[in-house]
Amino acid sequence: MISILTQERLLGAALGSILTGVVVFEQRRSIYKTVSDTQSHFFPHSQIKEPIFEKERRFEFAHLWNKTVDQIMGPVIKSVSSRGW
Repeated sequence: MISILTQERLLGAALGSILTGVVVFEQRRSIYKTVSDTQSHFFPHSQIKEPIFEKERRFEFAHLWNKTVDQIMGPVIKSVSSRGW
């Protein structure tokens, strides 16, 4: 059986990882927007493509990400909920 301290550490690590992922994603998006705005200012007729995913793929990626997080965090959430937290 997992002790409460171990559960708290796992939950903290999971939440920290999620927060880090969100921060990195937002920073990358901010950088992309800055580069795009700068390029459109200096080169008004050029178009820059998104470096990672096309728009259609972003939604697919988000769905897969959410599904994966649900599968990983599901047992942790059930365990914490069963203890009345």
